Amino acid sequence: MAKKTKYVYFFGGGKSEGDGSMKKLLGGKGANLAEMCSLGLPVPPGFTITTETCDLFYKLGRKCPPQLDGQIDENIAKLEKVTGKTFGRGPTPLLVSVRSGAAASMPGMMDTVLNLGLNDETLQAMIDLTGNERFVWDAYRRFMQMFGDVVLGMEHEHFEHVIQSVKDARGVKLDTELDVEGLKEVVAGYKEVYEADGKAFPQDARKQLQGSIDAVFGSWNNPRAVKYRQLNDIRGLLGTAINVQAMVFGNMGDTSGTGVAFTRDASTGKNIFYGEYLMNAQGEDVVAGIRTPLPIDTLAKVDRKSYRELVAIRKKLENHYRDMQDLEFTIERGRLYMLQCRVG
Repeated sequence: MAKKTKYVYFFGGGKSEGDGSMKKLLGGKGANLAEMCSLGLPVPPGFTITTETCDLFYKLGRKCPPQLDGQIDENIAKLEKVTGKTFGRGPTPLLVSVRSGAAASMPGMMDTVLNLGLNDETLQAMIDLTGNERFVWDAYRRFMQMFGDVVLGMEHEHFEHVIQSVKDARGVKLDTELDVEGLKEVVAGYKEVYEADGKAFPQDARKQLQGSIDAVFGSWNNPRAVKYRQLNDIRGLLGTAINVQAMVFGNMGDTSGTGVAFTRDASTGKNIFYGEYLMNAQGEDVVAGIRTPLPIDTLAKVDRKSYRELVAIRKKLENHYRDMQDLEFTIERGRLYMLQCRVG
């Protein structure tokens, strides 16, 4: 009997199927997430779809291998068990991020989808669960925009136009200044953008996930990524892996935030913890230039516990990898989570 090919590797919940030596198969991000889990660091659980699957995706004419569906369903079930949440339904919905991660680092070249699993039903469940209506509507508008842009190839400007016109009408400058009613207007506007484009926003979370997986594999050969590999002479890679990970939220108010850091000064190599963060923000806000991030050492005043934990993790990772690390983290309601580490 032919051996079943393993396309999906789980990480989190106290054990991981992969480790840091498996970069070729799990991509840099997936291998390091598995390694951080085995070091006992606070990593949101998830699973990695291998680079070999991406290679097959192209060999099969931009289609996923037929056995992949069942393996994804098995790993969603594991993720539901570890988190105690249900994917795309129920009173405690599981939302996930979908991120690319090749064996060689290609920052910003491929696509990411956050807050996946939100729909009209889980939106209300999340509001009931968190008691934070503004946060949930904010997450929904971000997801609708990302899904339209990344998965359905819709024009980014159409979404920008909607949010800008709502901000103008309400006399506010920043996205964070929009209240619940303002964000509801944005979501209604986004639904009109979908309609005008003849596209449907899927309410089924599994369809959302499949669309996002196809899009991330598809982005391996987008012109931007191909050019980047040419310019940096990156060859011989099978494709990108995909990391599907339980969402943690940096935009749940003033006790939440997100940031990027280096275990040393990236330009001089000095032994100084270096980085920046934003409170009440999601990952893309830090790099988008909409708001000005704060230097990492000021986090000690804002959230002393998370800062101390981050400093301890910085030390642990440098000792383990014996090299400078580039880190991504999120704080959700005062609890720190590590989302990435890679050699800086």
